[in-house]
Amino acid sequence: GRKQTSFTRARHVEHVKPMFKSTWRPILVALSVTLRETNDVELVRACLDGLRCSIRIACVFGLEFERDTFILSISQFTLLTVSAGITEMKPKNIETIKTLVAIAHTDGNYLQKSWHEVLKVVSQLELAQLIGAGVKKQYLVGPPSSAGTGSSAKVGAPKSDPDALKSSSDLKKAATIQQSMGETGSQSVVVAVDRIFTGSIRLDADAIVDFVHWLCKVSMVELNLAPGPRMFSLQKLVEISYYNMDRIRLEWSRIWEVLGNHFNEVGCLDNQDVSFFAVDSLRQLAMKFLERGELPNFRFQKDFLRPFEYIMKRNKSPTIRDMVVRCVAQMVHSQAINIKSGWKNIFSVFHLAASDHDEGIVELAFQTTATIFEKFFAATIDSFQDAVKCLSEFACNAAFPDTSMEAIRLIRHCARHVAEAPQVFKDHGVDENVSEGDRVWVKGWFPVLFELSCVVNRCKLDVRTRGLTVMFEIIKTYGNAFQAHWWKDLFRIVFRIFDDMKLPEQQQEKAEWMTTTCNHALYAIVDVFTQYYDILSPVLLGDMLGQLHWCVQRDNEQLARSGTNCLENLVISNGHKFNETTWDEICVEVKRIFHSTLPHKLLTWRPAAVPDAQPSSPAPSTTTTSEFGSDADLSRVGVKTGAGRDQDHEGESESLASESTIDDFEESGVGKMKSRKNGHDHNQSAFSNFLINCVVQLELIQAIDNIVFFPAISRKNDEYNLAVARGKIPSGRPSPPEQAMYGRLSSRHLLALVDCLLESHRFARSFNANSEQRVVLQKAGFRGNRSRI
Repeated sequence: GRKQTSFTRARHVEHVKPMFKSTWRPILVALSVTLRETNDVELVRACLDGLRCSIRIACVFGLEFERDTFILSISQFTLLTVSAGITEMKPKNIETIKTLVAIAHTDGNYLQKSWHEVLKVVSQLELAQLIGAGVKKQYLVGPPSSAGTGSSAKVGAPKSDPDALKSSSDLKKAATIQQSMGETGSQSVVVAVDRIFTGSIRLDADAIVDFVHWLCKVSMVELNLAPGPRMFSLQKLVEISYYNMDRIRLEWSRIWEVLGNHFNEVGCLDNQDVSFFAVDSLRQLAMKFLERGELPNFRFQKDFLRPFEYIMKRNKSPTIRDMVVRCVAQMVHSQAINIKSGWKNIFSVFHLAASDHDEGIVELAFQTTATIFEKFFAATIDSFQDAVKCLSEFACNAAFPDTSMEAIRLIRHCARHVAEAPQVFKDHGVDENVSEGDRVWVKGWFPVLFELSCVVNRCKLDVRTRGLTVMFEIIKTYGNAFQAHWWKDLFRIVFRIFDDMKLPEQQQEKAEWMTTTCNHALYAIVDVFTQYYDILSPVLLGDMLGQLHWCVQRDNEQLARSGTNCLENLVISNGHKFNETTWDEICVEVKRIFHSTLPHKLLTWRPAAVPDAQPSSPAPSTTTTSEFGSDADLSRVGVKTGAGRDQDHEGESESLASESTIDDFEESGVGKMKSRKNGHDHNQSAFSNFLINCVVQLELIQAIDNIVFFPAISRKNDEYNLAVARGKIPSGRPSPPEQAMYGRLSSRHLLALVDCLLESHRFARSFNANSEQRVVLQKAGFRGNRSRI
């Protein structure tokens, strides 16, 4: 008989998954073929219902591939995909659209990446509705049909040939297609599509992120269409943001991570209309979020304001940049009381605006920044460093000097706030890496002083001079509140002014910098050091002397002079506080400066432009190896060595120099003159260094005289004694007080200074005795004070 087959009834839901995985392909083929070939309404509805149920099963059991395949099949039957050719929109296509929209509404939590196909259809549906209404005919392209094929058209493709629809038959076909598309605008379809977006509030935390992600993808495609951008999906993104605003912050952070990146891209597109719409939409959303305030320990304001910063940084359109600044300014004026973590982004936007060349942008940004400092300063404490950095950028905009000066004034205003309310900085933004005692320095004083140093290092002369003045005013006024280890950080900031790597590369600008800014800063540093000597001496005296040494070694005469003068001022002003160890340091530093500025090459130098010059006899060796004094060079710039024999050499040298120079010009030919010209620059550079070294030696000798005997003390005594002799001062009246360091210096220190002077004197005599070398130098163009050379 016939073989009996056992039948098992499926009683558990788990049985459905393997059964469906085995049968989904034939189910899909049967339903798709039937749907494609029939126009019977009941049969079409049955096929669509089968497809919908199949998608539901795939969604519930997490069968992603099967789900995506069914969704793709049903989306193709809508005839609304970009690549689909259509003859006309039939009733079954309208029913397919309604089915797909219903699936999106009921199974949205399971669609995941299938949202992409659904939202593409929704996007094309909106375009079809516009075409049906006769609004966007440029998106309808109907290429001439070939024999045996029906009329076709594509929705959403760019119109590449303006004459493609000019024939009467094509125009008639296009009109028919347009009329059929009008069916997509029925009330039921419009309402169903709208429910997808309004119903997004019912999507779970993961599904809403998928939905937003794929809507952004579709939006970007719309915005890059050739005939002109479409903003349907972008508008829907703004709408669903409003709908979902009541979600908890953790969910919103994930949503905004996707939305924010999309607004970043859209805000930087070349099409200003699209960018403008994106920025305006951002403004509306930001205002809504700001109205809701921000919970403690949350930083969501930073997230949703970050796109303004991104667009400001990357979009170079003046219109869009102006729009961004205006949007942020409106937020400040209307919602400042609710802004918390968002201040950082606001100052970042204004920081970017501060470097702009558009006066309107800079002026609006600065006015708003000034308003923040005047009215809402206490609310910005957590972003104080960003605020000061913003002011620094305004100060560094060379195109608007008035704004620069006003920005520096506001920075000084910030310093006053730090001094008046240090506890505020200690209480805000607790950082485990910073001790409580150092918080006011790290969060308050350091940003102010550091940004002022940036102004000094970046700006033109007038602005940097003002910045330098304000910086030292702050230090002198509030330095008594600084702890000892803070001063180390402070002097690192100040010494950045002298950093070789930060100096201008152009020689002329570098010389101006050293003569003005470095010179000004050096005297101000010594004043600060003197004012707070008791605190600074134990921790910074070595650094201070090292910086003075750096200055005297520069190839700038004014700065070299200032270095020695400041050393003198430092010792004279504070010498009465020096102990034995400090005097040791001072004497060692004086010795080092004497040594490093002694121009030994004066005794052996030969001009590169005089190839036939005969080497002179070796210079007489000095009796000691000390290299501290260069009175020889000093004699060249006007220093007397005190030897009568040197005066004889002076007359002899002048005579020899004059005769040799005349003979040289008479005997030289054209070739020799060219040779001298080629070597001229090299010679002048060497001569300049020689001169500066000589000047330093002269200044050092004078400095030692002033330190030991006080400036012009003998002249003052002479004036006093003369006044007594003439009876203008009673003879019993005490003489002027003794202010020199002589009485405070030990014999050892005095002898060390005398050694420096003695070696300088010996070097000078050695140079003055070498008449032949002096003539060579003068013939090569080396010029000092001829009465002393």
